Amino acid sequence: MARPAPVRIRAALARLRHHYRSRHPAPTSALVPTPHPWARALGLTTVVLLGAWLGLLIVGSVRTPVGPMDTTMTLRPSLSGGTKINVSPLGALELDSHVAPIRLDVAVDQLDPVRSQALVEHPERLSGLQDEVAADVKGGTTELAVRSVVAVVSGATALGLAVYRRPRRALAAGGLALALLAASGVSAYATWNPKSVLEPKFSGLLSSAPSVVGNARSIVSEFDVYQKELARLVTNVTKLYDATSTLPTYQPDPATMRVLHVSDIHLNPAAWHIIASLVEQYEIDVIIDSGDTMDHGTAAENGFLDPIPDLGAPYVWVRGNHDSAVTQSYLSRLKNVHVLDNGRAVTVAGLRIAGSGDPQFTPDRSVVAQGDPAERLTGIRLASALRDQERAGTPVDVAVAHNPVAARETDGEVPLVLAGHVHHRETEVLKHGTRLKIEGSTGGGGLRALQNEKPEKVLASILYLDRTTRTLQAWDEITLGGLGLTTAEVSRRLPEESPP
Repeated sequence: MARPAPVRIRAALARLRHHYRSRHPAPTSALVPTPHPWARALGLTTVVLLGAWLGLLIVGSVRTPVGPMDTTMTLRPSLSGGTKINVSPLGALELDSHVAPIRLDVAVDQLDPVRSQALVEHPERLSGLQDEVAADVKGGTTELAVRSVVAVVSGATALGLAVYRRPRRALAAGGLALALLAASGVSAYATWNPKSVLEPKFSGLLSSAPSVVGNARSIVSEFDVYQKELARLVTNVTKLYDATSTLPTYQPDPATMRVLHVSDIHLNPAAWHIIASLVEQYEIDVIIDSGDTMDHGTAAENGFLDPIPDLGAPYVWVRGNHDSAVTQSYLSRLKNVHVLDNGRAVTVAGLRIAGSGDPQFTPDRSVVAQGDPAERLTGIRLASALRDQERAGTPVDVAVAHNPVAARETDGEVPLVLAGHVHHRETEVLKHGTRLKIEGSTGGGGLRALQNEKPEKVLASILYLDRTTRTLQAWDEITLGGLGLTTAEVSRRLPEESPP
């Protein structure tokens, strides 16, 4: 029996399709294999890590105050973890604080002058500073953790959606990113090492920090003692002012000119108050600073110099080996400040003064220090400038150099030469008649005082010169107790008392 026509037609078409497929197999590209599970996992992991990194890079940072500092906290992917603190432009220090695939970066943007000054003027706040800093760090890290979660999840989800174009896969990427961040946080917490602060790794100019402020281990382990001593220093500044206000003044001839010689302040803010008190009490005509006003000579320290125009007398300054060209440039723009370098001479309050800055900048460890030969060459050039002034009919009354090695080269060219650098007083009449006066540290050694067994004293001198002849009549040596001490002493010296 014959099959119906439609059935025969379908059968014929089926045979035709089978015959065609047997002779024309499908192209390879049409046979898309299902990706292997590990390949899919690797692709998803790549998307998650890249998205999380982009999220942290774009929105994963927090600006927060920590005590008197403004900081920026950021989480960064890392193979070893740890904490890196950037103090631009001084350098950085690294702490092995934890082991996790994330690193905490803390950038110290600036020292807020208002909050810093408030601590100096209100020392009672120091007692709560440690708790305040701890609260600031806790608040900052909490905000950073929340922001980082949002950044990581958002970044991974957004990149997953862009790559896969499927919401379910995008949400899976976001969830995996959150899980990885949580695991990293647990790892950081489990391996947290609070003692890492005892052994920081310094870089940049901060590489000299251990030699400046003492061994990090001893400072941290004895932090309670340091905090008490620091509080005593700031608290007793007022007592030091009271002591200086009652010092006896030298009143010989009405024509006496009074010069205040200071040196090696080394970033001690108490020095400005003491200098201002001496200027007022002794009616100082001019202040001469023989250098090392700073510690690292960076732009970050420049704000420390701002009180100088308000000290009450013209300020004559030469660069020390801890003062940089940046320091010198900033000072040269301040009102009532006279920067001397390369034998430059100025007349201030009727006194002709010439000076040269130190040729070396020792905080810069990338440059090999030239030592005494460089100092002697600077002194020779200063002596030559003094001779030029003499021939021009404008003889110099006082020369200034930071290092005594340079100052000694001016022997015979000027009646009086002032220096600093060595942190103790010396007075000497040189072979050809020039009197060399070396001043100690008016900043009590600055940060260096913290590593000494005994506090370094605060030293300054009042020089009395005849206004007509510019000869030295006498000088008062002012000695104030250093860190934590409140003693004050004045010693009167006359030129004939000094050995020739």
